[in-house]
Amino acid sequence: MDVNKIQSNKLNSRYFDSVKCDLCGFDKYKIIYSSRYSGKTIEELKKMYRASGDDLLIDQLVKCKKCGLIYVNPRIKSEMIIKGYSEGSDETFVSQAKSREDTFRKSLSLIEKFYPKKGYLLDVGTAGGSFLAAAKKKGWKIYGCEPNNWLAEWGSKNYNIKIDKGTIFDQNYTSNHFDVVTLWDVIEHTPSPSEVLKECNRVMKKNGVLVVNYPDIGSYISKLMKMKWLFLTSVHLYYFTRRTIKLMLEKEGFEIVLIKPHFQTLEAGYVFFRAGKYNKLISRIGLSIVNTLGLGKKGLPYWLGQTFVLAIKK
Repeated sequence: MDVNKIQSNKLNSRYFDSVKCDLCGFDKYKIIYSSRYSGKTIEELKKMYRASGDDLLIDQLVKCKKCGLIYVNPRIKSEMIIKGYSEGSDETFVSQAKSREDTFRKSLSLIEKFYPKKGYLLDVGTAGGSFLAAAKKKGWKIYGCEPNNWLAEWGSKNYNIKIDKGTIFDQNYTSNHFDVVTLWDVIEHTPSPSEVLKECNRVMKKNGVLVVNYPDIGSYISKLMKMKWLFLTSVHLYYFTRRTIKLMLEKEGFEIVLIKPHFQTLEAGYVFFRAGKYNKLISRIGLSIVNTLGLGKKGLPYWLGQTFVLAIKK
């Protein structure tokens, strides 16, 4: 392999790992989509890993022949992925902070129906801290960790909250401490969802609430859009269905009590701007309409397979 570019999708073990299924440990799989790395540099691939990453999937996507979990294999080494997430700024992501707060306020109301006592809350992969800010306003004792240094600092300055830099594994949080732990659009990005959930379980109190939000590859909209599904991106290492997320959570000591579609709110102009990565015509038409009507900053609820899961630590 050329030191600068990947040739003919031949992968150098210095940069890539072949991984077993993170759910059942099986190493036999069916290829769903073949990789399209040819001509890309390692540096280009590393830059895909950021909070607002929307680079179209060019990785090989496989399905475990034993349990059905869908995941990227082989993939860039875990340490390179985490390093990629820790570096750089992400102004695009934080431009939607207010809209994200609107979504999170509604989600908190739902969480509080299951856990009305406002105790200790941990947000894993908190990005710019919008969820923590919303939770703080409602009286929760908040903690959050974020691997991206710039986002952690942005959240600390803009919301006047403490955000721990690094992954959940870097923090040494006290065991059996948190009443609620949340993973908003995080689990599918992690090198090992099972290890993340295991650590979440360790730091949670018995009967505590775990919230996971993920894009469901088993949703009808994913099946309809196929390769054009907007969540088929290179930042996502795992693709869950309702069945496989249930199996993963049960394996790590959680019991699902609620699973439902999750509607998120972002500015209309931003939604159509991001759509340009997938369909330039729809993006142009949408932006033209919302800008003409002065609705570019208007919050637009949308659903493209996002799924909300609330589980209890057994």
